[in-house]
Amino acid sequence: MQPVPEPVLSRGTERDAERPRTAPARILPYRRRSVALLRPAGADLLRIMADPATPVFLTVHAGGRRRYGYWRPLDGRDGTGSCYVALPTDECDALHGSGRIVLGDPLVDPAKTTYRVRAVGTPAGAARTARADRPGARARTA
Repeated sequence: MQPVPEPVLSRGTERDAERPRTAPARILPYRRRSVALLRPAGADLLRIMADPATPVFLTVHAGGRRRYGYWRPLDGRDGTGSCYVALPTDECDALHGSGRIVLGDPLVDPAKTTYRVRAVGTPAGAARTARADRPGARARTA
């Protein structure tokens, strides 16, 4: 089992002030990757989570409600996007339970705790590359 990381105080929280309520993420039991079959919806979610240009977060509210989601930027070609996209919680929990995604350090607010979600095997500082579906896109250079 993964150890549960200690909550981190969010920006603006004083050390001497009363500590905010923590809504810890439930660490799901780990199963070997070869046992867990990946459904088509899970494969799409894993593709989204593995993209370094699309940061996915898990928000656990104080009441225990869990929500996976990401920000979809505005697409200049057709004017769609510029909104939050919620991902199916049960599919994401299945990916977490099978060990295909991991949770980052928690950011604790009084009413919720937020975790960065990463696909296993995706480096934290992966460089962005040009996408083939965007004409004229250039890769970022350091």
